[in-house]
Amino acid sequence: MEGDFSCDHQNPEVHVCGGNGPYENTLAVLSRFDLAPLKGKQVLLKPNIGRVAASGAGITTEALVVAGAADAFTEAGATVAIGESPITGVAIKEAFDVSGIERIAQERSIRLIDLDARPFVKVAVHGGRVIDSLKVCPEVLEYDIVVSMPVMKMHMHTGVTLAVKNMKGCLWRRSKVKFHMLPQVKGSEEKSINVAISDMSGVLRPDFSIIDGTTGMEGMGPGSGSPKPLGVVVAGFDPFAADAVSCRIMGTRAENVPHLRIGAERGYGIIDIEKIAVYPQDWRKYISPFIPPPEKLEFEFPNITVLDENSCSACQSTLLLFLKQQKEKIFDYFPDIEELTIAIGKGNKEVPAGTLCIGNCTAAHKEKGIFVQGCPPVGSEIMNVLKFGITDHPSPLCAKK
Repeated sequence: MEGDFSCDHQNPEVHVCGGNGPYENTLAVLSRFDLAPLKGKQVLLKPNIGRVAASGAGITTEALVVAGAADAFTEAGATVAIGESPITGVAIKEAFDVSGIERIAQERSIRLIDLDARPFVKVAVHGGRVIDSLKVCPEVLEYDIVVSMPVMKMHMHTGVTLAVKNMKGCLWRRSKVKFHMLPQVKGSEEKSINVAISDMSGVLRPDFSIIDGTTGMEGMGPGSGSPKPLGVVVAGFDPFAADAVSCRIMGTRAENVPHLRIGAERGYGIIDIEKIAVYPQDWRKYISPFIPPPEKLEFEFPNITVLDENSCSACQSTLLLFLKQQKEKIFDYFPDIEELTIAIGKGNKEVPAGTLCIGNCTAAHKEKGIFVQGCPPVGSEIMNVLKFGITDHPSPLCAKK
């Protein structure tokens, strides 16, 4: 980052605003900061628009929060753009449109950027424990200021997903998937994905963070949980500090979130609430504990068994949403079948004959039954294979009772 739009990294400030609408809360929280140094700067807003979902579902960043940030930074004299690299299988144009971000950008003549459109820039990760380099979307390195704008969400694998983890959406195309495929760190009980995120945060930290707590997500985040109306916006320069305050608002502690704890131990940011100046003084009135993610993901659907070994959150979310939407219809296509076995994840050493194998990680078992390729496949692709691909697989989908 250029200029003096920065903070005291030893004594960071975090501001919380609530009580009004998302646009007003965003303007209010940004009014607590001196934005004058942004004059003449190129500012990239990086919301969480990784999935196709409308504002209010707790999945994507509220469009009016993005609008408030865009207006405040533009008023300060900055040139603003909005960019995202979505999860595999999501068309960014559709995601921008459905989220309401495209309308916000058009009304303000703001550039929308598909961060995957240009070739990546390889960035070394010195001292990384599980990754030694990153494929970074080039605009992230070219803009003067990068603003992380996540949704306040629980996460089934990383505890929470906030400003620090949101920067994973700055990684180019499928390179994000690598974080879910890493081997266990020798001598450590930490999940490799958490160590990888802390490695990433050593070289890919935002210059400023605005955390959207208008409607968060509790339980099975990042894509399959329940909306949690909260009505707050949190902002600060140190993403670890902003995440730490958000964690407290969500009813948890950053010290219990591995990627935040590991990053703080490495000196990448502050998570000790006692060392963070949080305003207003009565900010704790906004605390509303979120239901945590389950310790072990379980799929409970009648006559369906899911073999889940070392799958990533993208495959889990895809399958869970698919089953929720299609549980009443799925057996209509196979009237002679009483039970269905589904496999996801790279860790299934064996699966029964006739298993529905979902995602590229299960390709080794595709001869056992039905294979749906993708990383992850979308729900419509799964259904298309079930409807039209079954004749290519003589094995039954599952054994009858």
